[in-house]
Amino acid sequence: MLPRDLKAEQFAGYPPEARELAVAHLSTLQQLPLSFLPSLLREVIEYDYKFPVERQAISRELAKLSSLSPIQMKEWFQAFSQFSLSSKLEEFNWVSQPAQFVEQLSAYLWSTHQLDPFRKAAIEYGDRLRSAVPQEPPATSRLGIAIIGQGLASYDAPLFRNLREHGTYFERVKPDGGVELLLKSVAARAKAHPVPYGHWYIEGGQVADHSPLLTCVSYQALEPVRAALLRNIQAEIKRPGMGPEELRTHLAEMSPADLGVDKSGDPVLDRFQIKLFTEASGTQIFSTTFAQWAAREALRRAQPLTLLVRFGPRQRQRPMNELLSNDNSNPELDLAGSLMDADMGAYYNWINQQRLPGSEHSSFLVWFEGHGQALAIGPSLARGTASNSIADLGELLSWAVG
Repeated sequence: MLPRDLKAEQFAGYPPEARELAVAHLSTLQQLPLSFLPSLLREVIEYDYKFPVERQAISRELAKLSSLSPIQMKEWFQAFSQFSLSSKLEEFNWVSQPAQFVEQLSAYLWSTHQLDPFRKAAIEYGDRLRSAVPQEPPATSRLGIAIIGQGLASYDAPLFRNLREHGTYFERVKPDGGVELLLKSVAARAKAHPVPYGHWYIEGGQVADHSPLLTCVSYQALEPVRAALLRNIQAEIKRPGMGPEELRTHLAEMSPADLGVDKSGDPVLDRFQIKLFTEASGTQIFSTTFAQWAAREALRRAQPLTLLVRFGPRQRQRPMNELLSNDNSNPELDLAGSLMDADMGAYYNWINQQRLPGSEHSSFLVWFEGHGQALAIGPSLARGTASNSIADLGELLSWAVG
């Protein structure tokens, strides 16, 4: 089947809001080339479980495409229309399984030496869409916070080396009550700017007391889900013919219910948390990897105004079969290795925050938990400098935000 043959009833299996959106733009979808449309439907079919920023982006994209004249539509998608696809792809049920189609399309384009021109066409489309439908600025300046080194008594090597050129390094910070102070500051921002999924607390260790206004994701709280997933993976890899690609497809198709998640929870957040484990490597067994990936995905998808990530200590490296078995209830912790992971993770958090609208006004703070070392980045702070000022974390935040 080709896009021109699409009918409204073929979206019957979509969740309610996704189905309504697809049917409302049916005439536009019918005009899109098969090499492009399933990629769009992959986002549409998940519409009910998207964050508000993502929903807005999908709706605005469809509205823009629907406003194009026939000449403009041809100009926008001329490159996609030139790709040669196999009859197997045309016969695939790409309406109901757009993600699986995209996987097969990628393999086919690679095997037929069309992947590079396809990538070029996709980049050009993205640039054209961003120009035609620019992102809106945030309601207030963004703030990112990373707390690293939990549980480590001392560390002599330099910290924040990748971030020092971008901000001010402080070595005489008052550490007392630092976690509580930072969480209260984040809660105050959430109260002042009440945006759905706009203020996050990601915890890689034991969750601290925090405001219910914060969207909280915790590695330890998700232990039952991780354990269920690891059991599932162990069972799947023992099946004949189960290879890496087949396992990846299997994981991508899993839902919260498959891993015992209570249906009474937040369906958007539940789906987000499941994807942290089914679409990434290492998040199931290393808390630092989980915290880093959760922060990356929260920034990419929800685009929060505030994001606090507290990295917890991860278990020490062991053979992969042992790690996947999840049979060690008291794993040996690698505190120094966790600090190094988190130090680099904080740097990645700042990079990902800078990719969002309004980055020129954003602020960032990283702190060695329980110690006097911190680094702050903000519009009013000097870059590449060090300060001997004695200050608490609240003062550092005020200086960074300006």
